[in-house]
Amino acid sequence: MPPFLKNLFKQSSRSVLGVDIGASAIKVVQLSKKGNKASLDTYGAIALGPYADMEIGRATNSAVEKLVEALSDVIKESGVTTRECGFAIPFSSSLMTIVEMPAVPEAELAGMVPIEARKYIPVPISEVTLDWSVIPESKNSPDQNSSADKTHNEVKLAGKQDVLIVAIHNDSIAKYQEIVQKSNLNASFFEIEVFSTMRSSLDQDTAPVMIFDMGAASTKLYILERGIVRSSHAINRGSQDITMALSRALAVPVEKAEVIKRDPKLGGHADDRDAIEAMSLILDYVFSEASRAIIAYQKKYSKTIHKVVLVGGGVELAGFKDRAHSAFQSEVVLGDPFSKVEAPAFLDEVLKTVGPEFAVALGVALRRLQEFE
Repeated sequence: MPPFLKNLFKQSSRSVLGVDIGASAIKVVQLSKKGNKASLDTYGAIALGPYADMEIGRATNSAVEKLVEALSDVIKESGVTTRECGFAIPFSSSLMTIVEMPAVPEAELAGMVPIEARKYIPVPISEVTLDWSVIPESKNSPDQNSSADKTHNEVKLAGKQDVLIVAIHNDSIAKYQEIVQKSNLNASFFEIEVFSTMRSSLDQDTAPVMIFDMGAASTKLYILERGIVRSSHAINRGSQDITMALSRALAVPVEKAEVIKRDPKLGGHADDRDAIEAMSLILDYVFSEASRAIIAYQKKYSKTIHKVVLVGGGVELAGFKDRAHSAFQSEVVLGDPFSKVEAPAFLDEVLKTVGPEFAVALGVALRRLQEFE
């Protein structure tokens, strides 16, 4: 796919933009509201490597000024026409944990959460922004309150309840606020990327599902049940590691290794053996760690993961879905976020191919579009 898709869609004055600043690229998706449906205006991506004097595909730690420059370029080249937007914050800039707490009314719980959070957050509470929500009990739980006229605050006063606590470092929020200001955008919210991905890539699944998100620098795992994040885990390997392994094994520059990695015919020839072995070392490690996370969840909750959804640019490698299916022995599907929006029919195959990479940006745009309702 070329870095940008430009001027293929009819523009709308009531459009919104979803922005995903990843480790190796910035992705943007512009949507508009047409009737009761979301419509794709345009989308685009730009590699951050060249802005940091590095190769395409490499993870970077760019300064705000370079990120603003890259964001401005992708907005211009992809034909974005709106300044109304939302931003995704990387999972690495946040902390999520589920804590068992007394089943008390929310007003009382609000004072307890910051105190309890200190046990799990490795920095002073003053340095983070906290949010939390009570995880509803399963409908089949024997303790489920069946009274239809009970309000959300009228929780049972005996026993325990699970509470999802989310913390984002204030420095990260300040960084994104600076990017928004210098890019002359109007961002109404920042949200952790897992929630964007859930919105764009999941249906109304009630059984446990795992989102497998392979980016350039790391692979994120999220196990969800009834739309609630039950478990999250980060693996310190990503698609960049595959590129570097290929570069070493084949004794080729990183730029060429990146091209080889993305070749859809890779593995179809006998002389591809060295490349396949180099890639397998990384993938086997990632799948092994993901399997450990699944086993830990299943042991804790006595429930089986019924589906794995693959997202992120790293899962677009040839044969990746089949490898994942062999590793997890469960249903494995490629995320198809663009199926949530209307788009020209002639782009169906292209959007399915690149969809996993744009799961976060499209999820952000969908939330921003909901604010018009």
